[in-house]
Amino acid sequence: MTRAVRALAAVLIALGIFVLPASPASAHAALIGSIPAPGSIVGSSPTEIVVTFSEGITPVTGRVQVLDPDGRRISGTPTVSGTTLRIPVGKAGQPLGTYLVSYRVISADSHPVGGAITFSVGAPSATPPEAGPAETHRSVTLATPVTRFLGYAGLTLAVGPALFLALLWPRRRSRTGATRTVYAGLVLVGVATLGSLWTQAPASSGAALWDVRPAELGQVLTSSYGLTLIARLAALAIAAALLPAVLRGGASRIKGLTLLAVALGGMVTWPLTGHAAASPLAAAVVASDVVHIAAMAVWLGGLITLTVFLLRRTHPRVLGVILPVWSRWAALAVVWLVGGGAVQAVVQVGTVRALWETDYGRLLLAKVGVLAATLAVAAYARRLVNRRQVPASGAGAMRRTVGIEVAATVVILGLSAVLVQVNPGRSATVDEGAVREDGVSQTLTCPLYTLQFNIFPTQVGDNNTIHAFVYTPAGAPLPADEWTVTSQLLGRDLEPVTEPLLPLVPRHHAAGAITFPYPGQYEIKFTVRIGELNQATVKTTIDVPADTAKR
Repeated sequence: MTRAVRALAAVLIALGIFVLPASPASAHAALIGSIPAPGSIVGSSPTEIVVTFSEGITPVTGRVQVLDPDGRRISGTPTVSGTTLRIPVGKAGQPLGTYLVSYRVISADSHPVGGAITFSVGAPSATPPEAGPAETHRSVTLATPVTRFLGYAGLTLAVGPALFLALLWPRRRSRTGATRTVYAGLVLVGVATLGSLWTQAPASSGAALWDVRPAELGQVLTSSYGLTLIARLAALAIAAALLPAVLRGGASRIKGLTLLAVALGGMVTWPLTGHAAASPLAAAVVASDVVHIAAMAVWLGGLITLTVFLLRRTHPRVLGVILPVWSRWAALAVVWLVGGGAVQAVVQVGTVRALWETDYGRLLLAKVGVLAATLAVAAYARRLVNRRQVPASGAGAMRRTVGIEVAATVVILGLSAVLVQVNPGRSATVDEGAVREDGVSQTLTCPLYTLQFNIFPTQVGDNNTIHAFVYTPAGAPLPADEWTVTSQLLGRDLEPVTEPLLPLVPRHHAAGAITFPYPGQYEIKFTVRIGELNQATVKTTIDVPADTAKR
């Protein structure tokens, strides 16, 4: 095995160590409400179920259904409008008991999301219907990060050597090894893309990796996710046709610029199939992600090229010409790398608190820490180059320094591959605020609006969280201008306590806390103002037990 092959294998193995343990995020599109509310008891069976998510979704064909108390499917074809999923359930007058709403959808960032909610008509069933498995199959969980890892690794192996071969390669050094590395990188990207197309089918259906039906694969290929990856394959084919002249160092300016445009177009497909596509300020985040990926590919790919091909057996005088130019390239790449990453971090983390309270934030802090250490090593290498110590002392010190940089940047790339599988901090915050089936959930109506709420955990004390959602009587989202909640313990001579709820604009969603000083039955009133003049109050009663462990 040649030195180049051993070095490239080491890079792939090191990346794999970080990527293989990663599991796909479980809820990129979080459930934030439904009508009827999860766990609620309503007086009559609805003719339509409305489920609202935190971001746009696409239903998986045949995997959205409503089962009646007898386990029979009563739902029709679901429809989607943005973040709202509507499921028709036929005529009213269905049997009393517990209904199951089972769903599997694809979130806007291409990740599959499965789940189920229940509600009851009249009274809960003694044996409610059961949902099928909502989790992604273990084989798909393992395969998904592998395909992403291969894509990142291939991009790195293609970009760095190609840049050196086109612009900075010594005339007396053989180009064969570096050229093969570029084409190996393209092959890895192609294999990763085909693997992602295949993996998306069982990820959507919930089946095993090997259980893929032609119809499911066809749905993936015609989806926005599939079309984006097909565009990536087309960009690879065009790049492969343009590369030979570029890698020989004799390409025309037009051919070189065309290859650059194709490469950037191909890189756009990565953020379009990830978190960036579903994030706020999507255009800015996609652009910053492209910059981030390109800068990392240039930096890490260039370091690998130096380590494997150039720092050995290259005359110190030649290195004295190459290294100052590379040092400037690397510095520029690092600036763009940090800038693009900063834009993404601000948008995807959401809040400062999410940095240490979410997996995404903690991984991001680890990535920043490793990057800071890597930049310190890179600064030392740049100082050697600026002082022209490499030709004087040989390339040994530079090889060791660049080797450390390669190892550290491999860690960074591995953490990046893990990050794309983890819910962004902003989404994790939504998950925490999503409607829960435990605690108390009810739906209240009045002529002005329909309100559903969830109180968790409904126990004595001040640590009860309350979330409320308001809709039009027809079930459409309805922005509210002011929310208050009033609680009063019945049967005792105590005054009611009124507290404001924080409206989460622009959603029809408010959150806050509610205190229950004693066990007993409480009257809960919600007062919601819509616009300047319209205001109405709805109320209900809930029980707060003395011993929550017995609930």
